[in-house]
Amino acid sequence: MPQGREELNGASPLAPFSPGTDRRIHYLISKGGSEALLQALATAARAEPRAEPPDDTALLALLRLLARVGRRDKKFGLKVQRSEATDVILSLARKSLGHHLKLTHCLWVLRVCASSVTAGTALGINGAMELLFKVITPYSKRHVRTVRAAIEALAALLKSKSNSRRAVNRGYLCGLLRLYQDWHHNDVSNNYVHIRRGLLICLKHITNIQLGRETFLDSCGMEILFTSVQDCLSCKNLDPIVTTVTQILRKCYPKEPVPTVRSSYSFSLPGNVRTEPPCMVPEGDYESDGEEEVEKDLDNDDDETKEEDDDLETDVNRLRSRPVLDRPEEELKQYEAMCPELSHNFQASLWKDAPSLASSHFFCFLNLKDLESDQAKKEKCRWAQITEKRDTVEAVQDSDSVEEEDLARSHMLALRPLPEEAAWYTEMFNTECEASINPGGRLKTSDIVRNLLKKHQGNMPFHSPCFYVARAERVKSIPDYKFLAFPDFWGHQPPPYGKPMLEQKYGVQRDRVLDDVRRLIQPGDVIGRTVFDLDEPGAPDCLTFFSKFESGNLRKAIQVREFEYDLILNADVNSSQHHQWFYFEVRDMKLAVPYRFNIINCEKFNSQFNYGMQLVMYSVKEALQGRPCWLRVGYDISYYKNHYRSYVATAGGMKRKSYYTLAFSITFPHKDDVCYLAYHYPYTYSTMMSHLDILEQNRNPKKVYWRQQTLCQTLGGNLCPLLTITAMPESKKRDDLEQFCNRPYVFLMARVHPGESNASWVMKGTLEFLVSSDPIADLLRKCFIFKIVPMLNPDGVINGNLRCSLSGDDLNRQWLTPSSQLHPTIYHTKGLLYYLRSIGRTPLVFCDYHGHSQKKNVFLYGCSIKETLWQAGCMVDTAVITEDVGYRTLPKILDKVAPAFVMNSCSFLVEKSRESTARVVAWQEMGVLRSYTMESTYCGCNHGLYKVSKSLALCQPLSTISLMSLEM
Repeated sequence: MPQGREELNGASPLAPFSPGTDRRIHYLISKGGSEALLQALATAARAEPRAEPPDDTALLALLRLLARVGRRDKKFGLKVQRSEATDVILSLARKSLGHHLKLTHCLWVLRVCASSVTAGTALGINGAMELLFKVITPYSKRHVRTVRAAIEALAALLKSKSNSRRAVNRGYLCGLLRLYQDWHHNDVSNNYVHIRRGLLICLKHITNIQLGRETFLDSCGMEILFTSVQDCLSCKNLDPIVTTVTQILRKCYPKEPVPTVRSSYSFSLPGNVRTEPPCMVPEGDYESDGEEEVEKDLDNDDDETKEEDDDLETDVNRLRSRPVLDRPEEELKQYEAMCPELSHNFQASLWKDAPSLASSHFFCFLNLKDLESDQAKKEKCRWAQITEKRDTVEAVQDSDSVEEEDLARSHMLALRPLPEEAAWYTEMFNTECEASINPGGRLKTSDIVRNLLKKHQGNMPFHSPCFYVARAERVKSIPDYKFLAFPDFWGHQPPPYGKPMLEQKYGVQRDRVLDDVRRLIQPGDVIGRTVFDLDEPGAPDCLTFFSKFESGNLRKAIQVREFEYDLILNADVNSSQHHQWFYFEVRDMKLAVPYRFNIINCEKFNSQFNYGMQLVMYSVKEALQGRPCWLRVGYDISYYKNHYRSYVATAGGMKRKSYYTLAFSITFPHKDDVCYLAYHYPYTYSTMMSHLDILEQNRNPKKVYWRQQTLCQTLGGNLCPLLTITAMPESKKRDDLEQFCNRPYVFLMARVHPGESNASWVMKGTLEFLVSSDPIADLLRKCFIFKIVPMLNPDGVINGNLRCSLSGDDLNRQWLTPSSQLHPTIYHTKGLLYYLRSIGRTPLVFCDYHGHSQKKNVFLYGCSIKETLWQAGCMVDTAVITEDVGYRTLPKILDKVAPAFVMNSCSFLVEKSRESTARVVAWQEMGVLRSYTMESTYCGCNHGLYKVSKSLALCQPLSTISLMSLEM
């Protein structure tokens, strides 16, 4: 073995300790061992010049022990300064430049001292870095152990910002780059990886300051490191080098403002309320010299983010239930009409065959023009006679010419045209459509729709295209949508089999970051043209994008290379933030070509896309061939912080906001297809409304009591439905009517955050179950009255928002003091809860359905005084603080009976930052013990029955996976 290799592998006092050694060192520190050793060092250093001949054995042992103890003493740097030992250590190191063994031991102590920023700063002022640069030499196999110790000491010194500035001003950064290049080129056998990485860590610390980054760029540091790292990618043993280089390149990449920040949609609020001010981006890249946020090693699994304990509410008085009203008590009387099941007069008319409010509204929607004409009345009656055994296809095939004319002249909303020039389209429709071609030679929209529906051999479960069109025609949107997205119109089925989560390929995220750097330093092949913008027409000879349909979100597409596109999402209406949800159409693709997409303005700091999640895709051609499914697609998926920034206004000025890139590749299944890509399975407002219509028709009216009312109108003018579901009374006898009236309430609601479409899928499954003939559903109806608000934020869902309503507010942070003008759905839902409490009918259970982007499975958040105080480390007097533990009953039951539910993920802590959420307000102000937020994963399950492995993917029963994939 070469001499340098022997030295490099020699024992170091900074190597990991055994548990027994660790305990002894901590005991020594507690007894003043650090101070005693520092004093001994000072004495030995003063005596050293008189030693004849010099006997270094004791001194070396002292230095070695001092390094080991200092590593474990958190106050070692302060003790070094108090004992004025910095000059002693530096002096001893200078005198030892010709004695490498002694010098190495001195450098170990210097490394430990420099780990304290204050001590490191003092060492830098006294010339420590100059000394270290005399020791660090170009590549040589001699004295490698000493060089490594010097590099580690220098890296510790450079954690101090003042030392980093001093290093830049004295030209040390350029010197470090040259040294790294020399060691990189000569270390062909990779024997000295620790030295190369040590030099990179020095560069990493220097580039934590703005001056360091600027000098790094001016010194061609990006090009040097990018070129050198290409030699390391194929060797896994060099991953420490690659990871550190990648972190430096990410940090030093020149920061750019994202091309589009503010939403392209705006909405004038009532009462002259100002919307969010424009997002101001100052010239240049303002960035303080503060430390960058902690970089995490790429390709390593990060622990999920946990709530900080200092966010927990520790004021017992604030944790206790405090029922108050945020409005005059007289206003609560208006909500009596929303509880007709409690009215005696209404009970007497339960068995009368009168159409419900929802039904009468729905049938008026079907004729979109002449509502009072004879033909309209005829159409209304015809639809009213549809039975639950008769599907929509038969209705369309038997319809008269009036319906066709209605579809033809329905110019306000049309199905997105299909690519008539595509070979698959011509083959599928040419023969059937020849008779329908008008004199101008082109198919009418109504002809296409009619022919499509004729080929639709069976309804999707609980879906009707005609019902959907009728509801979609009534939707009010900011962009005034003119088109229907095909998947929402046509419907979809669960995939035929379960699919395991994507196995993350090692190094994908790293490779994506390096590709971004390649764009900067090798821009020759970058096209950089905008091919789609909501505000501008598209470009030819590339993919065609479109997103102006309900729940759609894509603001801009920029072609980077022939088959690579940067995508920019639209912010929430009246906002310059909340970019995460996407749903758009893409067409004109080529066959067997891997397309790469980079969504460059995501905002969440982490995502399940790094842990097996894939986006979803719907192919129109596949749907028309009998496979109408949203499928998980994409490979080489990664999610990482990029170099784009924006600035948002805060109370104290401007705050920098970082963006993240979601990068993925797709090979489309067909040429010239029409495909839709989405963050998660879309669920639009029109889907919900048409689903409610179908449920009402399909229920058994003799067993299921169903009442659909309008809770309120949204800011955008859309209706927010309120449902009441329970069992019909057994008879008209007084006892049965009283049992009907006295059933406890369960209050459910969903989709307060528009981007959490999984919450709507869970609500869809809930509703279908509650009106079904399942014996358990029948028992639940007989025991409870279910009050349900299936979509709390219709406007946000319609306009493709991620988190906010048209007011630009997160509605789940408005429950303490909602505005009747700005937050009507929250205001009236809270009012209804107040009313139920005022008449002694506080709900037994309150549950708000949400989706979670960073965790798997399904779980609940609840509220507990004791658990919150215990977690915060507060003393709990159980004699004073009593609490019903019934809040844990429902989660425990779900853990036993629901395969996707995980009790260990549940939390019952009350955080200060959550005091204005539905869960906490219902618990504190309404006194609902069992008040929950139910979180459902975007990704999938790694637990229980729904966990899908590769071996089971092809044989997993549809019944066990379809609910999870589409309704979770």
